[in-house]
Amino acid sequence: MESIESIISAGVASAIKELYGADIEVAAVNPSATKKEFEGDLTVVVFPYLKISKKNPEATACEIGKYLEKNVEAVEKFNVVKGFLNLSISPKFWQSLLHSIADDNTFGFKEATPESELVMVEYSSPNTNKPLHLGHVRNNLLGYSLSQILKANGNKVVKTNIVNDRGIHICKSMLAWQKWGNGVTPETSGKKGDHLIGDFYVAFDKHLKEEVRSIMENENISEDEAKKKSGLMAEAQEMLRKWEAGDKEVRDLWNMMNSWVYAGFDETYKRLGVDFDKIYYESDTYLEGKDLVLGGIEKGIMYRKDDGSVWADLTADGLDHKLLLRTDGTSVYMTQDIGTAKLRYQDYPIDKMIYVVGNEQNYHFQVLSLLLDKLGFKWGKDLTHFSYGMVELPEGKMKSREGTVVDADDLIDTMIASAAEMGAERFAGMPEGESREIARMVGLGALKYFLLKVDPRKNMLFNPKESIDFNGNTGPFIQYTYARIQSVIRKAEGFDSTVMPHSEPNAKESALIQKVADFPGVVEEAGKTYSPALIANYAYDLAKEYNQFYHDYSILREEDVNKKMFRLLLSYVVGRTLKGAMSLLGIEMPDRM
Repeated sequence: MESIESIISAGVASAIKELYGADIEVAAVNPSATKKEFEGDLTVVVFPYLKISKKNPEATACEIGKYLEKNVEAVEKFNVVKGFLNLSISPKFWQSLLHSIADDNTFGFKEATPESELVMVEYSSPNTNKPLHLGHVRNNLLGYSLSQILKANGNKVVKTNIVNDRGIHICKSMLAWQKWGNGVTPETSGKKGDHLIGDFYVAFDKHLKEEVRSIMENENISEDEAKKKSGLMAEAQEMLRKWEAGDKEVRDLWNMMNSWVYAGFDETYKRLGVDFDKIYYESDTYLEGKDLVLGGIEKGIMYRKDDGSVWADLTADGLDHKLLLRTDGTSVYMTQDIGTAKLRYQDYPIDKMIYVVGNEQNYHFQVLSLLLDKLGFKWGKDLTHFSYGMVELPEGKMKSREGTVVDADDLIDTMIASAAEMGAERFAGMPEGESREIARMVGLGALKYFLLKVDPRKNMLFNPKESIDFNGNTGPFIQYTYARIQSVIRKAEGFDSTVMPHSEPNAKESALIQKVADFPGVVEEAGKTYSPALIANYAYDLAKEYNQFYHDYSILREEDVNKKMFRLLLSYVVGRTLKGAMSLLGIEMPDRM
C-alpha cells in the first residue's frame, strides 16, 4: 500500500519533469504535515526547485500545485504561502486508504524472507551474584523491544543473553555463603535464589569494609594498602584460582548457587515478558576467548609482556594497549566477549550483531569491534553497540554492593499494586481474577512505557508515580484508550470490520486516518535508528488524537448508518494499530479497564 507521502513525492517529481524538463530524486521531495494555522494536509517546500524553474517561489509553487491538482487523483486542491505549497487531500482518498488499511491484517509489519538479514541482539547480561535491578529492567525492555521492531521490519532475529557466571564477584558471594550462610537455601529461607545470593554479595562487602577499616586503624595505612592486605579478599581470589583450576568442591558450590540464581532470573524474565532464543555462559566462553587470544600472538595481533600478561597494541587505530590475559593467566571481560563471539558465529550465520549495553561501556565495544575484525569475524567491524543511558531515581544512583538498588521484582510488585490502587474505581464490579490481571497489565505497561518512551541514549529519571498516571504520555493512558475502543465496538450492533462503509470523512477523521497511515513509516524509522521511543510516542499521539475525535463526534449515537459504520471501522483500525504499536514495546493491552 503506497503512502500519501510517496504519492505526492512521485507527483512532484513528475511535475518538475513535465514543467521544467528536469529529473529529481523522488525520495528527496519529503512532504510534511501542514502546520495547523494553514489550510491543507501536506506541505511541499519548493525553494530547492527555484534554480530549475527559474521563477519566484510563489509562481513555482502555483505551477506545481496546478499540475498535482490535475494529474494526482489524491490532491483535491492547494494553496500557496510564499514558497510553501499546501495540499488538501481528497476525502475519497482517505476513505479508500482506510479501507486498504482495514483489509491488511499485518499492517505495519513485514514478514522475514529467506533473503532477510539475520540480526543477533544481545541483552540482559546479568551477573549471578545478585538479582536483576532497575538498570537491568531498562536493558531487558530495550533489548526485547528492539528485537520486536527489527522483526517487524522483516529481519530474522535471534535474541541472546550472555550470563556473567564466573569471576571474582561471583566468588565473593560464594565465600560469604560458606562463611556466614549456615547452609541456608532458597527453600529454607523462603527467598528467591537470586535475592538470597545477592544478600551474600552485600554481606561480603560489609565484612570487607570492616576488615579494611580495622587494618587501616591498626597499621596506620591507606585504604588501598589495607585492601591489598585483606585476608577476605585473598580468600576470594584463591577461590577464583581454584575455580579456574576445576577444583571439585568449588565447582560444586558454584553450580548449586548458580542454579538458585537461574531459577530466580527465569521468574523475573517471565514477569517482565522477555525471553531469549539462546543463552550463553561466560564459564563456557572464556576458554574459547583465551585460545583466540593465544592464537593472536602467533598471528602478531597480540603480544606477551615479560610478566606473562597478554596485550593488544591498538595505538595505530587511535586507541591504547589493551590487557587480554592477566599475569596469572586469568581472562578479562574482553577475552570472554571474544570467545562468546566465536561461539555465536559458529552457531548462527550472523549478518549483524547488536549489543545492548550501557554507555559506560562505549570504549569496551570500540576495542571489541577492532579485535574481532583483526581476528577475522566478518561482522566484527560493523558490530553495533546499542549504547543506552543510565536510570536514576529521585534519591540518586544505585549501588549493588551497598544493597541500595531498586530490585526488579520489588519494582514490578509495587507497580502492579499501584495500578490496582489507582484503578480501584475503574475495576469495581469486575471479578477479582480479571481485575487482578488488568492491574498486572496496567502496572507493567506503565513501567515499560515510561522506560521506553525516552530516547534510549539519554540518562533518565524513573518516577513510579508519574508512570502510573491514567492521563498524559503514559502507558495506562494508551491502554485505556484501547479499552475504550473495544468497549465501543462491543456495544455496536451489526459492525463487521470486513464490510467497507461508504462515507466521506470529515477533516478530523481524515487526520486520524493519516495518523494511522504513518505507522509503517514509524516502524521503519524506529528500526533504522534503534529507537523504541519513536514507537512509544507515536502510540501516544495516535491515542491522543483518537480521544479528541471521540470527544468531538458521536459514534454509537450517530443516526446516519454509513457515518456510524465508518467511525466504527476507523475506531477498529485505530485500536488494532495501537495494539500493534504497543506489542513492539512488549506491552499487553486489556480489552476492559
